Amino acid sequence: MNSLTDAFVGALQLILNADATLLSIIGLSLQVSVSAVALASVLGLVLGSLIAVSRFPGRSLVIAILNATMGLPPVVIGLLVYMLLSRAGPLGSYGLLFTPTAMVIAQVILISPIIAALSRQTIEDAWRDYREQLASLGVRGVSAARTLLWDSRFSLVTITLAGLGRACAEVGAVMIVGGNIDGVTRVMTTAIALETTKGDLPLAMSLGIVLVLIVLAINILAQSLKSFAERRYG
Repeated sequence: MNSLTDAFVGALQLILNADATLLSIIGLSLQVSVSAVALASVLGLVLGSLIAVSRFPGRSLVIAILNATMGLPPVVIGLLVYMLLSRAGPLGSYGLLFTPTAMVIAQVILISPIIAALSRQTIEDAWRDYREQLASLGVRGVSAARTLLWDSRFSLVTITLAGLGRACAEVGAVMIVGGNIDGVTRVMTTAIALETTKGDLPLAMSLGIVLVLIVLAINILAQSLKSFAERRYG
């Protein structure tokens, strides 16, 4: 009990004193996660909206595959990206392995299907409600997708925030492609795993507290946006 108490007190001291190591790890974590979610949002929202308003042979199969990719194991994504970026891989000449860029790539691949699948369902629901109205105005295809993206913007922001929470909590893929290098690719989740095995519980716990607070803040923001949209637009 004393060791647990000491670890908790030490964690609070690190947070309150704005420890340089702690801030560096948090900063890199946010940099990687926000960059990945920004790219994944562009890819996911475009793909999801186009599938929602389009009708083509094999559409049901595409949707089924898209939904299935939401559950891809992060370590498998990490392995695939590692193979692509390793010296023997097709992108090995770029020297991206064990860099923050590699971590962003892995997270984009992991998060894009989640954003695409959820946004597809949201936009398709809106498409059912507004299809006749948009058709009467001559709005079809890409134009319809763009209109529905704007109309569903609050729900889509909530989906994007869910993706950000998922990215912040990711450990498997970023551990494989980033290598958990101190000062280079060490983020909150990988640092927690390492510091726990090293026995540096105050640092591990301080990072855990910050990570939980970040994820909690993201979820509160997402819920607030949802409530705001419901009050304003019904």
